[in-house]
Amino acid sequence: MQRWHGLEDIPQDWGRSVVTIGSYDGVHRGHQLIIGRAVERARQLGVPAVVVTFEPHPSEVVRPGSHPPLLAPHHRRAELMAGLGVDAVLVLPFTAEFSQLSPADFVVKVLVDKLHARAVIEGPNFRFGHRAAGNVDFLTELGSTYDYEVEVVDLFVTGEAGGGKPFSSTLTRRLVAEGDVAGAAEILGRPHRVEGTVVRGAQRGRELGYPTANVDTLPHTAVPADGVYAGWLLADGERMPAAISVGTNPQFDGKERTVEAYAIDRIGLDLYGQHVGIDFLAYVRGQLKFSSIEELLEAMAVDVQRCRELIAQA
Repeated sequence: MQRWHGLEDIPQDWGRSVVTIGSYDGVHRGHQLIIGRAVERARQLGVPAVVVTFEPHPSEVVRPGSHPPLLAPHHRRAELMAGLGVDAVLVLPFTAEFSQLSPADFVVKVLVDKLHARAVIEGPNFRFGHRAAGNVDFLTELGSTYDYEVEVVDLFVTGEAGGGKPFSSTLTRRLVAEGDVAGAAEILGRPHRVEGTVVRGAQRGRELGYPTANVDTLPHTAVPADGVYAGWLLADGERMPAAISVGTNPQFDGKERTVEAYAIDRIGLDLYGQHVGIDFLAYVRGQLKFSSIEELLEAMAVDVQRCRELIAQA
């Protein structure tokens, strides 16, 4: 799959394509319907399927300081899109200047002049251009002028997660923030993942017999609520069962919020400096402060056993 950062990266001889545009944070099950249909239509027409997305999130430029927590960094989104059959991902730098483009100018500069769109696939609530003035009706109207078709795909999947509300990135972020990682996984179609570099912490876990990978998460990461979780640590091409702790470590009067993963029953792991992932399977308990180290150790043993059971069931 090709990855382009900016319009100038698109090959000069790029031909017709099927395009879908959006932030697609998380590439959740609703997003998968739209992207999947774009790929299907591209195969029917015998042209590539292209996803157009933005960096940073448009809200950060339009309303500085409002950047939402991210469910997946761009490289992870690209991996997921490649898995759906996408041929190219175009990441457009979303600047103040870019935000001023009118809907008509956006269509001409991006869809017509650069991607030579044959078809555009979007959800019913798609908005674009300055002040989000463009919608699917306007996109369709311009299609008759610039020789592309528009297809609207209903992305509103529902289920138990969020009490039956339509699946969305906003709902997924809320569930993650509440610690409902199982609900988030239902929307995403896979466990929620947090990524970052393993850094040296206080090394108390090692002293207690539970050495953990202390992960310095990527900027704007959607980190689950404080507590203990079952899941997996992804490192060195392995997916290792893990007990995960999120929080400030109140047992030792910690102030900084951390994400740590203990690879269950693994000895001698040295992951310092490595980029790793943590997949969250299930919430186990909230963050607690115990009356003694002995009581903490007893609780940790129970936590690890519960994590083993939940992972085995999964």
